[in-house]
Amino acid sequence: MAANNANEVGNPPIRKWKMPPCVFFHDARLVFKMDSLGMEILKIAFPAALALAADPIASLIDTAFIGRLGPVELAAVGVSIAIFNQASKITTFPVLNITTSFVAEEDTIKKLSMEAENEKIKDVAPEDAMADNMEKGIDVSSSANNEKTKELKLPEDASTVDNLGEAIAIPTNANAVKPEKGGKTDESTKKKKKHIPSASTAIIIGLMLGLLQAALLMFAAKPLLGLMGVKHDSPMLVPAQKYLTLRSLGAPAILLSLAMQGVFRGFKDTKTPLYATVAGDMMNVILDPILIFSLHLGVAGAAIAHVLSQYLIALILLCRLVKEVNLLPPRMKDLQFGRFLKNGFMLLTRGIAVTFCVTLAASLAARLGSTPMAAFQICLQVWLTSSLLADGLAVAGQALLACAFAEKDMNKVTVTATRVSQMGFVLGMGLSLVVGVGLYFGSGVFSNDPKVLQIICIGVPFVAATQPINTIAFVFDGINFGASDFAYTAYSMVLVAGVSIGSLFLLFKSNGFVGIWIALTIYITLRMFAGIWRMGTGTGPWHYLRK
Repeated sequence: MAANNANEVGNPPIRKWKMPPCVFFHDARLVFKMDSLGMEILKIAFPAALALAADPIASLIDTAFIGRLGPVELAAVGVSIAIFNQASKITTFPVLNITTSFVAEEDTIKKLSMEAENEKIKDVAPEDAMADNMEKGIDVSSSANNEKTKELKLPEDASTVDNLGEAIAIPTNANAVKPEKGGKTDESTKKKKKHIPSASTAIIIGLMLGLLQAALLMFAAKPLLGLMGVKHDSPMLVPAQKYLTLRSLGAPAILLSLAMQGVFRGFKDTKTPLYATVAGDMMNVILDPILIFSLHLGVAGAAIAHVLSQYLIALILLCRLVKEVNLLPPRMKDLQFGRFLKNGFMLLTRGIAVTFCVTLAASLAARLGSTPMAAFQICLQVWLTSSLLADGLAVAGQALLACAFAEKDMNKVTVTATRVSQMGFVLGMGLSLVVGVGLYFGSGVFSNDPKVLQIICIGVPFVAATQPINTIAFVFDGINFGASDFAYTAYSMVLVAGVSIGSLFLLFKSNGFVGIWIALTIYITLRMFAGIWRMGTGTGPWHYLRK
């Protein structure tokens, strides 16, 4: 059975390895092969990567527009975005990733159950029908012949080819499906909506978390900015508070759309979220210059444009989802709040650990002044945007592995995980070159301040050199999520964050701007090793690699 499954995904059966780490190099020569597995990964990963990159690219465009207002406004928005991202990603991790895994598992199990039921009906029905006819004394063979004669019998006016075709095409079987009046087919022939309880649960939780996040950011904007180093006498305070307060109004739409994206990812559909995201971000890009410059709203205009785009994305996804999924479960007990909360707490902890390191880095950069903060904001946005391209592969790995684990096909699990990780490394090497050259020569797009551009050049080597590390770290996040190894990802990330926070404080005091980027390099490197460790040691869900 394992060999057959391996052939289905376009790879030979894997050998038994003496050491689990060797599996990472299994069939590395096939990394560019466009077999069935490679095509399936790209089919999911490419639209997912574009969708994930669309929002940060829109943020980069925001940054370019706001940069024209001046370094103070750019730095203020940078601090506000860091706070907003910290709050959003804390809730994003549990909502998006748990939904993807649970929906993929649930949908796969339902499909397997339906296939088994159909096979059972095919095997049993003919024999039952034959036995029933024999009991009634009906000659089965003559009955079949008579039925055929009825089907081929010509009408009396069948004098043309059209009449002959009509006579053959019209079924006389009493069990044939007949169209209803008005051309409508029988209800049973229509495509039924899927009943996926985890989808309904995710949407309810996403909406509740979004409302909670919006209230927190609106009423605590000023204290949060103070924690980030923006004091009451700072010129950044007023624009930062204005941007953060308005941007928080979009939190419910963001969390709701992320929950729905998780549902579509679980169905291995990454095109629908892409279309919705591109539509929303195009609206953002169009509204930015109108609201910022034409209506003279400044940073408030940038925030309003972003909020409106998020609600458009949520509306598009909701309209599409209601056509596929029954979002109102027949019984409240079908909802899986307990299962979500149990694993959600793990990923909530992980989300805090992941985002706190980046938020702390932004806070320390803000303490250096508006010019270094503006340069840091530009480098950070490029760093995150390019890294998120790897998240497309992570999405593909998570969806495919969740399905493979549900099927209990361990060979398919291993082959998929190794192929995705190898593709991630190749992508990282390519991004390193593109980002390094692009940021060095294209930094003038984001700011025309000579001092800001000078500091950006200092950050370019760090942003470019860490791209392969980033991609591997992101890809293994998806691999571990696909294995539903949520507890390990949470505990390991807390440990990584603890070491990274200590290095941030130490290196910031001694090296300032450069020290922050050295600490971020340490952070992402530790995160990469933590992701690889589980599979590389053959522990947890990967224990079968040691057999």
